[in-house]
Amino acid sequence: MCPARRSPAGRPEATSHAEIEQAAFRLFAEKGFEGTTLDDIAAAVGVSRRTLFRYYPSKNDIPWGQFDHSLAAFRQLLRDLPQQLPVHEVIHRGVLAFNEFPEDADPPHRERMRLIIETPALQAHSVLRYADWRAVIADYVAERLGVDPRAAEPEIISQAWLALALSAHTLWLRNPGSSLRSHLAEAPGSLLAHLGG
Repeated sequence: MCPARRSPAGRPEATSHAEIEQAAFRLFAEKGFEGTTLDDIAAAVGVSRRTLFRYYPSKNDIPWGQFDHSLAAFRQLLRDLPQQLPVHEVIHRGVLAFNEFPEDADPPHRERMRLIIETPALQAHSVLRYADWRAVIADYVAERLGVDPRAAEPEIISQAWLALALSAHTLWLRNPGSSLRSHLAEAPGSLLAHLGG
């Protein structure tokens, strides 16, 4: 929880990333993503629009949550895994761990990913976020192989893992009773089977 602040009217302003996301997702469900304004979200949380910008620079950033923190954790997670493992195994384990969320997450991970993947207005912004996610993998691959992160191997490997992760999420969203972890676990094998065939 963030410390209370005073609004121009003298009212304490106190909120958190979680409160903003919860209020925003309720509004997205009621009014649609494009039909919800930052003013709507600020009013629902009980803070000023200016306060909202201290947490998220745009409405498009809210569905992604504290993504920069998540990416920092992803980087550390890859480094903390046993480095004697092959690069692909470390990344696979890292992607699985990166996508583990508590059942009681609010908003739920399924709802968050459905909004990100299926909302046309978010697609351009998502490309930037996907690039940030890929950079974590590319940097790790470059470090392990002793090459520039912009070399062919890091680029190809990071693009491939993004495609695998997005495919797994898409299948998971299409099949409500399925397990995201299972789709993520099976995705590399499906690709290898195809390439081997």
